Formats: sequence, structure tokens, C-alpha cells
Amino acid sequence: MTEYEVLVASLRPQLLRFARTQLRNEAWAEDAVSETLLVAVEKPDAFKGNSQLKTWLIGILRHKVIDQLRRHKNEALVPTYEDDVDFEDALFQSDGHWREEPEDWGHPEVVLQQRQFFEVLEICCDQLPPAQGRAFMMREWLGLETTEICHELAIKPGNLWVLLHRARLRLQLCLQDKWFSNGIRSSDSDALGVALP
Repeated sequence: MTEYEVLVASLRPQLLRFARTQLRNEAWAEDAVSETLLVAVEKPDAFKGNSQLKTWLIGILRHKVIDQLRRHKNEALVPTYEDDVDFEDALFQSDGHWREEPEDWGHPEVVLQQRQFFEVLEICCDQLPPAQGRAFMMREWLGLETTEICHELAIKPGNLWVLLHRARLRLQLCLQDKWFSNGIRSSDSDALGVALP
């Protein structure tokens, strides 16, 4: 194996974690990552070095994830009870004001630069109900347009907006609990109450 191939192979666990988060199906994630690694190994000259290798591989993986979603679009994603639970009553009063003012999240640009924040965000995304998680990932991480997401999930735009709204509310609660409460922004994963990958 060349040094390049060893480096590509070493990134497999990170790529697999990304694909699992997007697809929520182990077999599809394995296929997407395998196809990505195959492209990288068969066409090493395609990597020009304009970015980090990991960034380049995730760019390829995004396309492979979309291919998997298209390939399996006829497999129904059945909404669960959790997809229908609305957290608005827990967060807002009937007049639309916060029940409890959210804690100061500090300077978002500083927080977003911290690797651990993204690890906690990934944990929170993994806890989303399947339909919400898939819709959120397709919109926010894959950057797909409303029409394409609705086509892939066989839902109407109104349903998509509800799923995205509920996913964002769940993520807010999860991040509030696992990251922002008590000013936890350090590398102490035990204090987060979560097992970081």
C-alpha cells in the first residue's frame, strides 16, 4: 500500500460515521463509504491538494450518500410516534414567548470552531427520530433543495417544514442539555453526560 492509500484508509471510520448519520442504515453507509474509497484509490490524481484529504473525501461521500438515497427511494420511511411529538408547548407559552429564556450561548463563531461541539451535535442528530433526522441531514448537511428532499422522501413541502421545525426544536433541547447548560464548553466529555465517539 502506498502512503496515500494508507492515509485514505485511515479516514474510513470518520467517513463511515458521517455516512451513518446521513443514511441511518448500516449497509447503505458501508456501500457509500466503500464507493468513496474506491474512487479515491482508483483516481489518486483527482486529489489536487487544494483542501485537506478528509474534506475532499467527504465531498465525494456526499454524492455517494445522495446516490444511496436515490437508489433506495422506494423503501418507505415510516414516520414514528416521535416524529409527531411537538416540543413547542415545552418551549413556548401560548402567547409565543419563551417559557424559560434560553441561556446565553456565548459567541457562536467561537463555539462552532470547537471540534467537540460538532461531536455533541452529531450525537444529538443521531437521537432524532428517523424521518426528522433524514430530512434535517438532507437539508442542512447535504444542502439539498426542498423539491429534491420532498421527492426523495415522498412527502409534501408542508410535511418537510414540519419535520425540519421539529428536528430543530429537538436539537435545541439536546444542545441546551448536553452542551450549553452549566457553561460546558471544555474537553471534559464526562461532564457532558455523553460518550463521545
